Amino acid sequence: MSRVTTARGPVRALLSAMRPSQWVKNLIVVVAPAAAGVLTHHDVIGHTAVAFGAFSLLASALYIMNDLRDVEADRAHPTKRARAIAAGELAPSTARAAAVVLGALAFVLGLLVRSPGELEWTLLTYAVLTIAYNVRLKEVAVVEFAIVASGFFLRALAGAAASHLAVSKWFLVVISFGALFLVVGKRSAELGTATAGVTRKVLSEYTARFLESTLTLAASVAVTGYCLWAFDTSAQGLSTLRNDAFPVHLSVIPVVVAVLYILRGALAGEGETPEHLILHNRVVQALGLAWALLLAWAVYR
Repeated sequence: MSRVTTARGPVRALLSAMRPSQWVKNLIVVVAPAAAGVLTHHDVIGHTAVAFGAFSLLASALYIMNDLRDVEADRAHPTKRARAIAAGELAPSTARAAAVVLGALAFVLGLLVRSPGELEWTLLTYAVLTIAYNVRLKEVAVVEFAIVASGFFLRALAGAAASHLAVSKWFLVVISFGALFLVVGKRSAELGTATAGVTRKVLSEYTARFLESTLTLAASVAVTGYCLWAFDTSAQGLSTLRNDAFPVHLSVIPVVVAVLYILRGALAGEGETPEHLILHNRVVQALGLAWALLLAWAVYR
């Protein structure tokens, strides 16, 4: 029996094109103020919420722009053809107008922080890099790693920029190489699929050995950076907890175990997107919760 599909109305189609499920990535803006021990401050909570909202609106605008550009290719794809624009449920003119409005709202929202300059530049950098990636750089081997990973780095930086927080150099290393680790892990898993060359052309530029080596390198630097951050008594933004830093030192354990768990899955061809790991993988969720509780114990008790 054939499956009957129901066409979405314009509102549902627009919401689908905005990809709200992807907004979970933007929770990274919370990391810097949370680690600095100031997330509970009233103004910081507000600024962090602004950064989250601005990145979510901007990301949705960029998703719609990309779908408009790739509409013909999406219609020939077995799964992407169900996207609202490719399926004909969202008119291109409506999609373009929505992308402009969402993008404008993102930058207007960014103006609500006390000194918006740094946050606005972060949003602009993210937009420029994402557009460049969608237009050309996603087909350039290795460079595409850096562009995707930079999206996570910029989100974390936005969380600090929104409240003008000093950020430890080791924190930036962890975010950068942690993001690279997740991106390369996803590529490693994709390479082992039967449709690798169809779904992502750049995969033809990689070998399994290269991706495994890159994955190991990224994991090693991320873990080393986290250890240096956790044990560095002069780290910026951690003065509130250095009288008893044992919980921070202990937080190295769930971080290392989580990296090893994800590394095992990636090398076994089970790599998943970051949002899928956060939302669906119970082991990663448990390790993430343990890490968060240890930091909360140190910073907010």
